[in-house]
Amino acid sequence: MKKLNAWVKNLSLSQQLFVLIFFFIAFFSSFFFIFLTGNVDDFIRDQMFNIIDRNQSIIVNLYKMGVDEDKIITLQLEDTQKDTMMIHIFYTDKGNYSSASETLNNNRSLTLTIGKQLLKQMEDGVEVGHYTYDGGYYAINIASPNFAVVSLVTKEYRTMYRDTLLSSVINITVIAVGVFFIVLMIWMGYLIHPLNQIRNYIEKIKLGEDAELKVNRNDEIGELADALVSMRQELKRQEKTKEEMIHNISHDLKTPIATIKSYGESIKDGIYPYDTLEKSVDVIIDNANRLERKVHSLLYLNRVEYLVSQNTGEKRTNMKEVIEEVLLAMKAVKPDIEIKADLKEVYFNGSKEPWRITVENLLENSLRYAQTQVKIKLNEDELSISNDGPCMSESRIASLFKPFEKGQGGQFGIGLSIVYKVTTANGYNVSGENMTKGVIFRINKFKA
Repeated sequence: MKKLNAWVKNLSLSQQLFVLIFFFIAFFSSFFFIFLTGNVDDFIRDQMFNIIDRNQSIIVNLYKMGVDEDKIITLQLEDTQKDTMMIHIFYTDKGNYSSASETLNNNRSLTLTIGKQLLKQMEDGVEVGHYTYDGGYYAINIASPNFAVVSLVTKEYRTMYRDTLLSSVINITVIAVGVFFIVLMIWMGYLIHPLNQIRNYIEKIKLGEDAELKVNRNDEIGELADALVSMRQELKRQEKTKEEMIHNISHDLKTPIATIKSYGESIKDGIYPYDTLEKSVDVIIDNANRLERKVHSLLYLNRVEYLVSQNTGEKRTNMKEVIEEVLLAMKAVKPDIEIKADLKEVYFNGSKEPWRITVENLLENSLRYAQTQVKIKLNEDELSISNDGPCMSESRIASLFKPFEKGQGGQFGIGLSIVYKVTTANGYNVSGENMTKGVIFRINKFKA
């Protein structure tokens, strides 16, 4: 079974459809020759006896209506002499009459068999009896003790009827299979053409070329094409945002470096750009700290993938200890902002370092926009960090955790994208929303 699956997977979609058509035709042919051929003889026998019964019913009805039997026999003998495929034998009290005496004389055993069957049927009181002989069929209809008719269908008529029937069935089958094949080929072209369009579109994108994809379909292929186009647009948007961010970061790095360099050269020459040596050195230190924070954020972004990948899924982190450590380190950042913490002993899945980075980024973001206070609440259900700063716009909420998104004030914050990567990798959900006054971030377990 595995080999069959591997073989099918190596076939193109066109080849798979051709294989399907081949097996369909093979199965249908086998069904036709095994099942249908075996049952066609029964069908032909029933049809032959129906033909005989119809002919005999006409004769018997005329006899019962009082038509002279000699006239009936004369008319039927004239008709059947024209049609050598059916033979009538009449048994009357005046004698026996046949439409093909020569044929019956050449087959004396059949004549004797019919005579015996007629006598037996009369003894048994059976009016109509059906019989077979050497590839043919005959029926005995006893209208009265003085009048009986035997009708025979020859082997040649049976063979001709069988060949005609099989030929008709085969022709219909060939036409049906042909129509099915044509419809399947049209459908296959309708299916494969958009797939080739999608493949060419992907190849052009891979080579960095401009590409356009238009697949006017509402099925799964159309949804796939729309998803690829949407993904391409999103990647282009992120690439553009990333370029803007790099430009912004380059500018942010260039400014403190230029300040440090110019102030350092001035101090070396004995010139103090900011009144005194101490004040000038403070400017250098402030710019160095600013530079350090920028580099620190970039390093975090590069480290977070590695840190998350090192988590085996079995590690548990005491979040109360993590938050207390971060609070101790960040209280001096904005001493005028009150930080209220309501912490319980709670353990989250994952390593300590990624969670420390996550809490640090959320707290730093809340402190940046807070007016008077920041609240931190930790319990078994969730971790929430809120502030009383300005609310976010709807567009900002929609793209809050996307990488390289421009935040308020035109800053390209990457901290929240780090938060999103850490929380989702450890099986948690992170969200940000507006309150009546301020913004709140929540981290909780994914709901099953």
